[in-house]
Amino acid sequence: MMKRNHLYTMIAVAIAVLFVVYADNNFDPFVLRVFNLCAIYVVLAVSLNLVNGFTGLFSLGHAGFMAVGAYVSALLTMTPDQKEMNFFLAPIVPWLHDISLPFLPALLIAGLVAALSGVLVGAPVLRLRDDYLAIATLGFAEIIRVVITNVQTVTNGALGLKGLPKYATTFWVWGAAAVSVLFMVFLIRSSYGRAIKAVRDDEIAAEAMGINVFRVKLASFTASSFMAGVGGALLGHVLTTIDPKMFTFLLTFNILLIVVIGGNGSITGSVIAAIGVTVLMELLRFLDGPMNLLIFKTDGLPGLRMVVFSIMLMAMVIYRQRGLMGNREFSWQMVADAAALPRSWIAAVKRRARRTGGK
Repeated sequence: MMKRNHLYTMIAVAIAVLFVVYADNNFDPFVLRVFNLCAIYVVLAVSLNLVNGFTGLFSLGHAGFMAVGAYVSALLTMTPDQKEMNFFLAPIVPWLHDISLPFLPALLIAGLVAALSGVLVGAPVLRLRDDYLAIATLGFAEIIRVVITNVQTVTNGALGLKGLPKYATTFWVWGAAAVSVLFMVFLIRSSYGRAIKAVRDDEIAAEAMGINVFRVKLASFTASSFMAGVGGALLGHVLTTIDPKMFTFLLTFNILLIVVIGGNGSITGSVIAAIGVTVLMELLRFLDGPMNLLIFKTDGLPGLRMVVFSIMLMAMVIYRQRGLMGNREFSWQMVADAAALPRSWIAAVKRRARRTGGK
């Protein structure tokens, strides 16, 4: 049975790789961008789920770590000529002017700087709990955004950075998504993952068992910050432009929406919800524009799309608090059980028909 599952997994991975290759060569630019955004939101969703779902911390500062990663990667990969074109109001600081690194080192440095920010923020605020922690991390995200807006000679202020090298190709973003998912799978299955879950379930009991609760929280928060920084860097290089208005609380809300819909504590749920919500965001974009329906007519209601997603979040919280997957993960046994459902329904109908004499 184990060998058969491994064979199924290898076949599924091969099909996924072939589909990514097909998408890169055949999708039109708009569809390909949405496809790549799905991968980036997978990275961001699993990173937030590590903190909120598996560790039990309510963090709302994800957009801040994304901003750090996006700006660090952009400043490290842009050429001196590109920096001069962007920094026309105030020249960039001399020590950043001539730096131009390949994408992979810049991506790793962006993640490390975001992780360092996570350590600096997490050391004081992770001693807080629940709403207080959420408010503190949300405040950090706003501080980062305000600092980026005002440090003109480093970040170009409110003008943002344009013309970023389009390094984040389909293979880069989906490769990053695959690495993030594999990292989460191995982490959660390890002894450290069991310690993370123990802290989430009962901090007092975990501490009584010899687990350093604060260290586990800080390590989880730092790893999540690293992945958020990488996700922000990938987002910047997919869109080829960044500015402080991108990294508001609304961005964190979108990622939190994905985690809640997919299920707190489910990697599979985060992946499914990230792809589904990202696609729906584009399919429902027409709601923000003018509509002429039979019962009413609008000239455009910007933000109506997010109202729909907010209603979805409210419905999920009210009627299915555990999300689509709860804390379950994908398995081939789950697929086999789902495939067996129609047969069981048919058998139940036949049994009922025999009992009622075919009536």
